[in-house]
Amino acid sequence: MATRTSPAPRGQHQTRSKGASAAAGTGRGKAPAKDAQRAPAKTRQVPVSPEPQHDERPAFPLRAVRAVWMAMARIAGSGVRTFGHQVDPEREIRRDGTGFFLLLLALAVAAVEWWALTGLPADIVHAGAGGTFGWMALLLPFMLGVGAVRLFRYPERHRANNRIAIGQLVVLFAGSGIAHLVGGRPDLADGLEALWRAGGVVGFLVAGPLSSILTAWPVAVVLSVAIFLGLLIVTATPFRHIPTRLRALYEHLMGQDPDAADHRREDGHDQSYLYETHGATAAAEPRKRKRLFGKDKDPRPTEGEHGDADGYVGDEAFERAVIEDEERRAREAEAAVPPGVRRPTKQELAAEELKRSSAARVPTPESRDRAPEGATEAIDVVPAAKAMIVPSTPVQPQAPPTPIPQRTEQLQLAGDVAYTLPPSDYLPAGTPPKERSEANDAVVAALTHTMDQFNVDAKVTGFSRGPTVTRYEIELAPGTKVERVTALSKNISYAVASSDVRILSPIPGKSAIGIEIPNTDRETVSLGDVLRSGNARKTDHPMVMGVGKDVEGGFVVANLAKMPHLLVAGATGAGKSSFVNSMITSILMRSTPDEVRMVMVDPKRVELTAYEGVPHLITPIITSPKKAAEALQWVVREMDTRYDDLANYGFKHIDDFNKAVRNGKVVPPEGSKRVVRPYPYLLVIVDELADLMMVAPRDVEDSIVRITQLARAAGIHLVLATQRPSVDVVTGLIKANVPSRMAFATSSVTDSRVVLDQPGAEKLIGQGDALFLPMGASKPMRVQGAWVTESEIHRVVEHVKGQLQAVYREDVAVDAPKKQIDDDIGDDLDVLLQATELVVTTQFGSTSMLQRKLRVGFAKAGRLMDLLESRGVVGPSEGSKARDVLVKPDDLEPVLAAMRGDEPAAQPAAASASGQPPIDLVADDLASRAQAVDYHDGADGPGADDDGDTDAWNLTGR
Repeated sequence: MATRTSPAPRGQHQTRSKGASAAAGTGRGKAPAKDAQRAPAKTRQVPVSPEPQHDERPAFPLRAVRAVWMAMARIAGSGVRTFGHQVDPEREIRRDGTGFFLLLLALAVAAVEWWALTGLPADIVHAGAGGTFGWMALLLPFMLGVGAVRLFRYPERHRANNRIAIGQLVVLFAGSGIAHLVGGRPDLADGLEALWRAGGVVGFLVAGPLSSILTAWPVAVVLSVAIFLGLLIVTATPFRHIPTRLRALYEHLMGQDPDAADHRREDGHDQSYLYETHGATAAAEPRKRKRLFGKDKDPRPTEGEHGDADGYVGDEAFERAVIEDEERRAREAEAAVPPGVRRPTKQELAAEELKRSSAARVPTPESRDRAPEGATEAIDVVPAAKAMIVPSTPVQPQAPPTPIPQRTEQLQLAGDVAYTLPPSDYLPAGTPPKERSEANDAVVAALTHTMDQFNVDAKVTGFSRGPTVTRYEIELAPGTKVERVTALSKNISYAVASSDVRILSPIPGKSAIGIEIPNTDRETVSLGDVLRSGNARKTDHPMVMGVGKDVEGGFVVANLAKMPHLLVAGATGAGKSSFVNSMITSILMRSTPDEVRMVMVDPKRVELTAYEGVPHLITPIITSPKKAAEALQWVVREMDTRYDDLANYGFKHIDDFNKAVRNGKVVPPEGSKRVVRPYPYLLVIVDELADLMMVAPRDVEDSIVRITQLARAAGIHLVLATQRPSVDVVTGLIKANVPSRMAFATSSVTDSRVVLDQPGAEKLIGQGDALFLPMGASKPMRVQGAWVTESEIHRVVEHVKGQLQAVYREDVAVDAPKKQIDDDIGDDLDVLLQATELVVTTQFGSTSMLQRKLRVGFAKAGRLMDLLESRGVVGPSEGSKARDVLVKPDDLEPVLAAMRGDEPAAQPAAASASGQPPIDLVADDLASRAQAVDYHDGADGPGADDDGDTDAWNLTGR
C-alpha cells in the first residue's frame, strides 16, 4: 500500500518518509532511527487507488525443488569439508550447488563407464561421455570429483580453481588425441561407434588434422608433452622445481625427514636438538637459503622458489619484541571517542588499517567525526577551534623505479674482463611518502593549545613530515624568549602523548624552533629509492652511499671519500648493522672491484657473512681480533707505499695519481720491471670496535690513529662501528681523527656525548632513526636510515659473485709464527718482559719496586721475581736486601728474546770458544793512537797563555 500524508503536501511527506526508512534500514545512527519511529505519529496513512502487484518470486514447486537441492548440496559439502583438515568458508561465498552437480555427474559417469550400467539413462550418459572423449571417459569421474572437492572446500580460490580446470582440460584433450591414435585413427566415414571406441569426437578433432600432416609418432610425442604440461599446470610446478618436488614427494611417502642426515656435523657433534621443531625452518636449513640468480633468470622472487615464500629473518624492517593486543587497542580507541559520535565498526577499522598499510589513505567525510588515529587519541580533548590548518612542506617526489643508466666507462676491468653492475630492479621501490595526515593536524592543535595554556606568545607556522618523525616549526612573537618554549618540553610530551620529543632551538638556517615528534605510522625508506634519487644520479663516484631520508623527506646521499672516515655507534637493535649493510650494498651497486676494494672485520661472525666471496674483498672476512690488528697494520704499510708513489711522482692525492696513470703520464724509471696501475679506493669496515679494543687496545688504537691521520689523500677510508660507545673504546685520539659521526639511539646521554660530543642521541626512537654529523657540519641532521632486506642483499651478492671471483692478498692477515713460551710464564709474558727490562736497566732487583712501577699486587710482584730468579736475571733472596742483578744492560736483548721464545742471536765464535770477555774495540783504538806533544817556547812555551796559566787541555785530566 502506498502512503499519503495530510494535511501537508504529498511530495514532501513522501520524501521524508523515504529518507526515514532509508536511514532506519541502513542503521546510520540513532537520530534517524528516532525520526523514523516518530513519523507514523505525525502522519496518517490513507488508502489510495490500488495498483496491480506482481510477485517476482518463482513458483512454489520450483522453490521447493531448489530448497531440496540446496539442502542436499549443503549436506554433501559439509561431509566433504570434514575430511582432512577441516575448512569453513563463509556462507556467502560457498558454491555447494555447483559442486554437488559435479559430484552427481562424476558418479553417473563412473556408474556407466566403470560399472557398465545399462538402460536408457546409461546410454545417454555413455553417448555424452564416451562419444565426446572416447577412452578418456574413464578418467572423467576423477576430474569431475576434483572439481567438486575444490568447489566444496576452496570456493574463494578462483585463480587456483581455474588453473586446475585448465590443466585438466589440457590433459583430457591430449589424452583423447592419443586414444584416437591408439584406436586406429578412425574417420567419420567409419561411423560414430568406431570413434567412441577410440578417442571420441574430441580425439578426432585434436589428432585427426595432425595425423594427416605428420606420422603417428611425432603426433604422439607432441600430445605426450601436452599431457606433461597439463600435469605441471595442475600441480603448479615450474620446470626448475621438478626434481625438488619429486624428492620431497618421495621422502613424504617414505616418511623420511629430509634433514635427518644434516643434523650431525662433520666433527661428530650432534645438533639434532636444534631441528626438533615443526619442520626445518629456513634459518636452520642452509640449503633452503641458497638462492641462485643467473644472468638469464628473473631476479625478483617467485612464489614457488625455495626461501622466497618466507624470505629471510632480516627482511622485516621494524621488529617489535612486544606482541601487542589489537583487541585492547581497538577497545581503547573506541573508548576515546567522545559521546555522541558514531563508533567505527570492525569492517571500517579493518579498511582503515588496510589503507594505512598501503599508503593510499584518502580522508572521507565520516573520518572527520572520529577521533584521530594512532597516538593522537590522548589529545582529542583539544577544542576544535584551536585546530588550525598550517602548511606542510611538500615531500620530495619519489623517483620512478626506472633502471639506472649503466656506466659505460667502467664496464671494462683490468685484464679484459667484462663487468656489469647489478641492475637497479634488484632493489625494489618502497611505499610512496605522505605529505600530511590527520595525526599531524591533531598534533598542531595540541601544540597550539599548550602554548595558549602557558601564555606563550608563539604559533605553529608549518611542519615537515619525514619517514620517522615530523618536525613542527614554531615562530615566536617579538619579545618572547626561546626558553619559554624549551622549558615546556615535558608539557609538550604530555600533550602529544609521546616521550620521544626532541626540541631544536633554533632550526639550522631558520628563525624558528623545531619540535620533532615521532610519527604513529612510520614509513620504510627503501635503499633502492635512495640510489635512484636525483642526488645519487648527479655523481658517478664509486664511494657514494645511500644514507636515508631526512626530517623533511629529502633523500640523503653521502660520499665516503669526502668524510673521510666515519664512526657509527648505537645501542643494540638501534639500526647500526642495517646501516652497514646499506653502505656495503650501495658500494656493490655502484662500483667495480677495480675501483673499490674492501677489508671487512666482523668479530661477531654473523653480521657480514653474506658478503663472503665478493670480488671487492681484498682478504676473506676477518673474524679474529688478533688478525684484525694485523690487518690494520697492513693497511698502515699500504698507506706508506701509496704515499711513496705520490711523493716520487709528485702528486698530492690518489685521484690525481690515478688520472695521470690512466692518461699514460706516469712512467716508471728505466730498467724498472714494475707496471704502474691505478690504486683502488680501500674501504676498511670494522663492525665491532669494542672486541678489537679488548684484545689488543694499544696496537689497534695506534693503527687506527695513524690511518685516520694520514690516509685521506691515499684513498684509504675507515668505517668504525660499535654498540659500546664508551671512552675506553672510542678514545680521544680516535675521536679527534674521525670527523664524521653517525649516532643511532643510545642508552644514555653520556654515550651520546661520546659519539657526537653533544646530547640528542638518547632521545632517538631506534630502528634506523639516527643523527648524522658529516665532516664540516655544525649540527647533526636527523635521518631515517635506508633499509635493505636480506633477500635484496643476497640477490646483489649473487650477481656480483657471478661476474667475477674474489682474488685475495696473502699478506694482509698472515698467521704469526707460534712462539715457544714456557708453561710457568703463561699469560704473564708481557708483564714479565716489562719487569725484566725494568730490573736490568735500573740494576735494582726489589719486589716493592715492581709493585710501584708496574702497579701490581704483592703476590704478582713476588711471582715475577721468582720467574726472574729461575731465568738467571736476579740472584736468590737475601732477606730484606735487594737481590743481585746478574744480567748487564748490554745483555738485555738476548734475555728478552729467550723469554719470548725467539731464536737467540748468534755469539762470535772466537769469544765463545776462548771463554774470554769480548774485546773493547773503542778502548783499543784510543790506546793505539799517538799522544799529543807539548811544545814549549822559552819558559812558558808557545802553548802558554799570556798570563802564564796552563793550557785548558790539561784540565781534562788526560
